[in-house]
Amino acid sequence: MATLLKPSAFVSKGLRVEQVNNLTLFKFTDELSERLQILLDKKKADSLTAEEILELETIGELDEIFSYINAVMAVKAQAF
Repeated sequence: MATLLKPSAFVSKGLRVEQVNNLTLFKFTDELSERLQILLDKKKADSLTAEEILELETIGELDEIFSYINAVMAVKAQAF
């Protein structure tokens, strides 16, 4: 049985903060971006293991969280 991963498990090694113009954005590190691409390629080839499926879902959830936070930050920056 595969163990459920939490998005926070990837934050310490997979997160970088980048300044873009007047915005501070959360982004994946190159390492996590490469891992995500590997998992997506394996998904297309229908060759993911059960653990990799959980890992892909977890990274996807973290991506949604970052996208939401970045969007909120962008809207707030435009208000000023």
